[in-house]
Amino acid sequence: METGNTSQGSPAGRLVDWLGLRLIPGVGSVIFARLVESFGEPGRALGAPLKRLQAVRGVSPELARVIRAKQFSTDPEKELARLEKMGARVITRQDPDYPPLLATIYAPPPLLFVRGSLAPGREQTVAVVGSRRTTPYGRRMAQELGRDLARAGVSLVSGLARGIDSIAHQAALQAGGHTVGVVGCGLDVVYPPENAGLMKRMAEQGAVVSEFPLGTRPLAANFPIRNRVISGLSRAVVVVEAGLRSGSLITARHALDQGREVFAVPGPVGNPGSAGCHQLIRQGAYLLESAQDILEPGALPLFSPPATPAPEPAGLPPQGQKLLELIGDDPVHLDVLARQSGFKAQEVTALLVNLEMAGLVQQLPGKYFVRDNQVTA
Repeated sequence: METGNTSQGSPAGRLVDWLGLRLIPGVGSVIFARLVESFGEPGRALGAPLKRLQAVRGVSPELARVIRAKQFSTDPEKELARLEKMGARVITRQDPDYPPLLATIYAPPPLLFVRGSLAPGREQTVAVVGSRRTTPYGRRMAQELGRDLARAGVSLVSGLARGIDSIAHQAALQAGGHTVGVVGCGLDVVYPPENAGLMKRMAEQGAVVSEFPLGTRPLAANFPIRNRVISGLSRAVVVVEAGLRSGSLITARHALDQGREVFAVPGPVGNPGSAGCHQLIRQGAYLLESAQDILEPGALPLFSPPATPAPEPAGLPPQGQKLLELIGDDPVHLDVLARQSGFKAQEVTALLVNLEMAGLVQQLPGKYFVRDNQVTA
């Protein structure tokens, strides 16, 4: 195991190191895991010799210099103080409160920013997601699912977005249940703005979670990354309403890659808002008519948390490897990748998230992608 400069051995000192390494631009979930595997702890990676850092797969000479110089995007101690002031905290992968289900996914977040309590929903968790543009039918189904899952003691997970997400969260809260919202921005950013009151209630009766530092804006690229956490926290994902290009289908794709169960609510034939759900059902998702379909004995597999989460993410799925082979030095558009691979656009988007986090590809403006030649596959 390599050695380098270390911080204090106190829990507070170690937490500053974890947050500090996360606040190095260019250190994502995969690189973070490899650095911890190589050096034992984040504090030893920060300020380690350049040659030792560059020996870690995926760490370029420039990134090694940034890590050694501790060029944080923001001061980690000030970040911790801001989190404490707003009633939030940081949970690292070594923390006993880190969700055991999430620890099993490909490239789990090295740390989570949390307002509220995750504990009540650690085992019985179900995600309910869907379109931002809803129909009366979709709203009714989201309300019933949120209410009935909460009454059954299930923690409802969703993305705090407009539409189905917010409706399901609100129904769970009204039923006195526990609900977790995963956001694609910093915890200090309210998005959408009208959900300020909902976020406050969830922090009191459940939790609001992000893997993004404070101040992170709700950029479009953040949401596919956030979607993998929604499914990763859940034993199953229910899609209520979704068009063929809905981000909810990305969440469903992540769920399948993570070994979770996927349920879809059928809708009226010919309704574009139900087309994505019908596609999922044709592809093998379970048809869901009520919460009872997911609550009945045997509907959800038993879960045994890993004794020790592996710091290095598992290998790419075969689909990811196939997609990687189609990406070279010349920029290629997402639509071209979908056509050449034979995968749906939502599948390609979900797979590209994993490839980006693994440091294997880079995204350029306009949804173009190139191979990252600094990393070998």
